[in-house]
Amino acid sequence: MEYLPNIIFAIILIAGIGYFARNVKKLIRNIKLGKDIDVSDNKPQRWKNMSMIALGQSKMVKRPIAGFLHIVVYVGFVIINIEVLEIIIDGIFGTHRIGLKVLPEAIYGFLIGAFEVLAILVLVAVILFWLRRNVINLKRFLSAEMKGWPKNDGNIILYFEVVLMCLFLTMNATDTSFQEMNSGNLISQFIAPWFNGLPESTLHLVERSAWWLHIVGILIFLNYLYFSKHLHILLAFPNTYYGKLTPKGEFPNLEAVTKEVKMMMDPNIDPFAAPPEGAEAAMPAKFGASDVQDLSWVNLLNAYTCTECGRCTSECPANQTGKKLSPRKIMMDTRDRLEEVGKNIDANNGEFIDDGKQLLGDYITNEELWACTTCNACVEACPVSIDPLNIIMQMRQYLVMEQSAAPMELNNMMTNIENNGAPWPYNQMDRLNWKDE
Repeated sequence: MEYLPNIIFAIILIAGIGYFARNVKKLIRNIKLGKDIDVSDNKPQRWKNMSMIALGQSKMVKRPIAGFLHIVVYVGFVIINIEVLEIIIDGIFGTHRIGLKVLPEAIYGFLIGAFEVLAILVLVAVILFWLRRNVINLKRFLSAEMKGWPKNDGNIILYFEVVLMCLFLTMNATDTSFQEMNSGNLISQFIAPWFNGLPESTLHLVERSAWWLHIVGILIFLNYLYFSKHLHILLAFPNTYYGKLTPKGEFPNLEAVTKEVKMMMDPNIDPFAAPPEGAEAAMPAKFGASDVQDLSWVNLLNAYTCTECGRCTSECPANQTGKKLSPRKIMMDTRDRLEEVGKNIDANNGEFIDDGKQLLGDYITNEELWACTTCNACVEACPVSIDPLNIIMQMRQYLVMEQSAAPMELNNMMTNIENNGAPWPYNQMDRLNWKDE
């Protein structure tokens, strides 16, 4: 019975980490459903972007209030959870505050004291975030795509953080041996009097309960990330590393179109020639994208990384003028469809069975796509280098090149370019007639 708590702890720890690893494997599988793309260029710049944007939060502070609060929560939560290492060692080996046996009391006290101050700062920041979402009701949190689960998800994660910080402080406040050190209890010393008068056995029970609930809560939080927009806590780093490095106004050429053009311009190639005997005719490449499998794996990584903060949508001129387009919704729809495809694969023993749905039409409408002005405001605003415009442009390419479903105005323009060499419906010989007026 002496080792029963250690065994129970080990089982909980293995189960929590195992379930997380299983979901990570599924996440990687889903992202790899996208087309391959080469993003191995300019590694120094990519490392710089990751360190500045993901680690340094450089784009978050462009909105100072939200940026500062986010940095407090980000830094505080990450640093505080360094203590999880001590909890894990204590849980496995049955020790108590192993850090005191490894580190000098002064250093250990300084660390725990810093953790407690950060815990209070995180609590304050989380409360302010909750007020911004639920009382102040900022416009970007009231969009149609933020109803239901997205709103609840944002609140759930805030409640998680409040509970974990309170458990951490309660654990310290009821640990009599720690309080007797009179070092490191910068905040918990003011909480400890709340438990005055309780028997030593009750104090020990409260401390142990807070300790267990804290580590179990962290494991639950870890596994909740897969189902939450807060997956960006982990994915922001690879997403900023693989972010777009070319100028924002530069759009990539479709490889399939480039091959077609080169073939048309090469007088030595017969475009109507049959494939060599014994060779299978290659399936023609799809122009653009209509479903998640047509997008690149970087696009799918973008979708999973989306924080749903709405900065992209709040900067979008089309959205500001009342049009249906919301870049945030584009990313959320892509992720929802990708999750649906992943569940389809899981349900069919690793094989995708056509479900009669696709991203274009069932999730994202033509009206949304054509409302985009391609101004790149959404790309510039995103704090973690997500590119909604790239997905929009690939879907537009599909509409135009596969379905001939461009708006009438665009069809007229392309017809004029084909016939007159310009977007205007005037013969080339008549272009200078205005000078005689």
